[in-house]
Amino acid sequence: MYLLTGLFIMMATLGRAQEVSIKLGPNEIGENQAWTITVTVSNERLKKYDDFPDIEGFRKRGTSSSSSTQIINGQISSSQSITMTYAPTRQGTFTLRPFAMKVNGKTVRSQGTAIKVGPAVQRSQRRDPFHNLFDRDPFDAFSDRGETEFVDVKEDAFLALTTSKYEVYAGEGFTTTLSFYVADNNRAPLQFYELGKQLSNILKKVRPENCWEENFNIENINGEPVKINNKRYTQYKVYQGVFYPLNAEDITFPSVGLEMIKYKVAKNPSFFGQNRQEDFKTFYSRPRTVKVKELPPHPLKDQVAVGDYLLDERTSTEELQTGQSFSYEFNIYGEGNIAGVNKPVTDGGDNFDFYDPNVTQKINRRNNRVTGSKSFSYFGIPKEPGTYDLKDYFSWVFFNPKTAKYDTLQSSISVKVTGESKKNESIQSTDLGSFYDRIAFEDNTLGSSDSFEWTRILANILILGMLLTSAYIFMKK
Repeated sequence: MYLLTGLFIMMATLGRAQEVSIKLGPNEIGENQAWTITVTVSNERLKKYDDFPDIEGFRKRGTSSSSSTQIINGQISSSQSITMTYAPTRQGTFTLRPFAMKVNGKTVRSQGTAIKVGPAVQRSQRRDPFHNLFDRDPFDAFSDRGETEFVDVKEDAFLALTTSKYEVYAGEGFTTTLSFYVADNNRAPLQFYELGKQLSNILKKVRPENCWEENFNIENINGEPVKINNKRYTQYKVYQGVFYPLNAEDITFPSVGLEMIKYKVAKNPSFFGQNRQEDFKTFYSRPRTVKVKELPPHPLKDQVAVGDYLLDERTSTEELQTGQSFSYEFNIYGEGNIAGVNKPVTDGGDNFDFYDPNVTQKINRRNNRVTGSKSFSYFGIPKEPGTYDLKDYFSWVFFNPKTAKYDTLQSSISVKVTGESKKNESIQSTDLGSFYDRIAFEDNTLGSSDSFEWTRILANILILGMLLTSAYIFMKK
C-alpha cells in the first residue's frame, strides 16, 4: 500500500512541468531595510542557477533558501526558492536593469525596476504574531524566538600556489598552479563565488613581469583526487601556466586571496525549513619564491634557447643537380619555450644558395608540461658538384637544463651534387655592365671648377657681340 502511494506521488510530481519565476522586492525601502530578489522553482529541485545581478547603490549580503510541499486533493506541488538579500549603501533612486538568469538550464528574464531608498524607517516595537511566517526581515536573523539558529562549521580546505621546481636556469620553464583543496572529510559547505572576476585580479598579482607565459587556459573546473601527507583531498585547479624567466632575477609570487561562499548550517535542521545560510570567507595562499640561476659561460649564452630538444630532418632528395632547387626541413621538437626557438645558423658559402625558411610552430599544453615543435623549411639551389654534409651548413645550439650543458643539433644527411659548375653563372648574373667596368680605370682626381667660369664669360661676350652685329645690319637696311 505504501509503495503504491509513493509511486502515485512520484508520478503526480513528475507529471507537472517545471516553472521558474523571479520576484523582486518593493519599489521603496528605508535606508536601514533590506531589498531582495527571489528565484522560485516549482515542481522541481533547484539544482543550479546563475549569479544574481549587481545593483548600483547596493551590496550583496548573501542568500537564503526555502522549500515547501503541498498535497491538495491528491495533487502534489512543491517549490524551492533562493533569495539574494541586498543592503543599500546610501539614499537615492537606483535602477535595476533588465536581466536574465539561467536556472536549472532554463533562462528566465526580469524587466528590472526602479528602487527608491529613503530615510531610515523607525522599527515598530510591537510585532505581528504572523511576522515570522510571512514577512521575515532578513536583518533580524535571530531576533524572534523559534527562528532557525545557524552555526559556523570549521572547514578543512585551503588555497595553495605551487611550482614544479624551486630553482631553474634563466630561460628554463617551471609550471605554476593555483588550486583550491578540499579534504574528503570536510563538513563545511563551500562554493566558488564570481571566480572569473576574482581570477582576473589574482593573475595581475601572480604573473611575473620578467617571464614568458604559456597559459593552460582552464575553462572547466573539475575536481581531481589527490593525497597530501597521506590525507585524501579533492584538488580544484583554477589556474595553471608555465613561466620562462627572461633573465636571472628570482621569481617571487605574493600571497593571494580567493573569496569563497561558505554556508553556515542549521543547528537544528528541519525537513521544510531553511537548513543553511550563505556567508563568505577568503582563503589565502602562501608566498613562494623560485630561484633563477645564470647560464654557464658560452659565446652564445644570451641567444640560445633553453630546454630538452631533438632534431627531426628531411630533404626532398639526396641526389641533386646543380642549378635545380630542393627542399630541406630542420624540425626542432621537445620540451621548452617553443615560441622562443630561433632559426638555425645557415651559411651556404660558395656551394649553395639558401633562402629564408617557412616556419611552422606547434605547442602542446597538457600533463603539466609544455611540449611542441618548430619546423624551418628551406629552399636551396646547389651551385657546385660534389658530396656535402648538411651539418656543415645547418647547426643550432641550445642549453639543456637536465644535463646542465650546451648542446648542438646538426644534420646527419649527406647530399651528392652532379652537373656543371654554376658559380660563374652566379658571377655573371651580378655583372653591372661596361659603364661600371670603366670606373676602376678612370681618373678619380678632383679638379677645380674655376676654368669653367672663364669659359662661361667668354661665351657670353661672344653672344652679345653677335646680337649687336645683327642689330646694326638690321638698322642699316
